[in-house]
Amino acid sequence: MSFKIDLHTHTHYSDGIYSPVELVKKAYQRGISILSITDHDSINGIKEARTCAREFGIEIITGLEISTDLDDKEIHLLAYFIDIDNEELLKYLSFFRDERMHRAKRMVEKLRNLGLKITMDDVMVHAQNCAIGRPHIAYAMIELGLIKNYNEAFEKYIGDYGPAFERKIHISPQSALKLISDAGGLSFVAHPGYMKENLLSSLIKAGIDGIECVHPSHSENQTQFYRGIVNQYCLLESGGSDYHGGKKMDEESLGRYTLGQNQFEAMKNMIQKNNS
Repeated sequence: MSFKIDLHTHTHYSDGIYSPVELVKKAYQRGISILSITDHDSINGIKEARTCAREFGIEIITGLEISTDLDDKEIHLLAYFIDIDNEELLKYLSFFRDERMHRAKRMVEKLRNLGLKITMDDVMVHAQNCAIGRPHIAYAMIELGLIKNYNEAFEKYIGDYGPAFERKIHISPQSALKLISDAGGLSFVAHPGYMKENLLSSLIKAGIDGIECVHPSHSENQTQFYRGIVNQYCLLESGGSDYHGGKKMDEESLGRYTLGQNQFEAMKNMIQKNNS
């Protein structure tokens, strides 16, 4: 029997396409037995997914992806096994939800100043009750006929160096690590292949619990390289598809990029040790 573990997926509560129920069904079809929903700054999809997952025999691991800032570079951290009722965590999510909205409004205003006819109402059709982000602006631009495809939105307008770009407000990695730890969770560096080694070294020194070794953006050599670092520093290993679905063109990733059972058991053992 197939036994797959995917600890990095997204739903429409952040920048994914599918609802938690739809994601769980897709995960079941791909033979996934353990799934973590790691939406950006949102835990809204977790309880919904758990209710559905019981029907399919899938275990849902609480998860979250947090944006931090290190040396003026955006760094993403993954949190696992967090208490989604933790008061400080909920305060953080509320604050960043508001900040995401303010950022989106500034970006839409910049687009309008560039002559593009787009409003926040257009964007909110796609964001609805989600943690609003740039993908929602891109989808609105496509629907309005302002661009031809998703990538064009980032390349011409809202990418990191685009004329309508606005930086997000981030917390420091140290603050994020404390937040995750206080919520009873484990912290992992997400897709480290996107960052320089000196930044990864800084995160290890800051007390990260592990590294996401398996990711679609990593070559086999990179995966082995990060596993070497995990062994060298006695860290934990995580992995997943970073699945968004739909327009993200990553349908093949779900069920393909998975974590080994031994690595997952090591994570569970660490949680039990921390809680004992």
